[in-house]
Amino acid sequence: MIRISIPDLNALPRAAETFLQALGGRKVVAFYAGMGTGKTTFTAAIARHLGIGDAVNSPTFAILNEYRDATGDPVYHFDFYRLRSSAEAVDLGFEDYFYSGRLCLIEWPEIVEDILPEDCVKVRIATEADGSRTLTFD
Repeated sequence: MIRISIPDLNALPRAAETFLQALGGRKVVAFYAGMGTGKTTFTAAIARHLGIGDAVNSPTFAILNEYRDATGDPVYHFDFYRLRSSAEAVDLGFEDYFYSGRLCLIEWPEIVEDILPEDCVKVRIATEADGSRTLTFD
């Protein structure tokens, strides 16, 4: 089990770097956390580390935001909060992104768990009593 502590916003850049190193080449990341725990904030820190200059915000209504990293490679950011079933995600073609070999960062993955790749990194984000955040994953 890997644990990354984020005591405050100033720690985000280092946490994002540590997280990306820990992925070990895996490309699909599912963030499990409640509303307001920092899924989008952490995704934005990852994007900055990858050289993405665009503003990163939750694709709640668009469901998917696509960014380009410093090398021009796509990074996909999903928010499945509004979907009703994984079949809906398949119908929209999102499963293809998961197997594209590109980094996929997924908020609210619960509804699409049955179509996530076997090597998907399942990240739990917890808010601690002092307001800090802790990420845990295998």
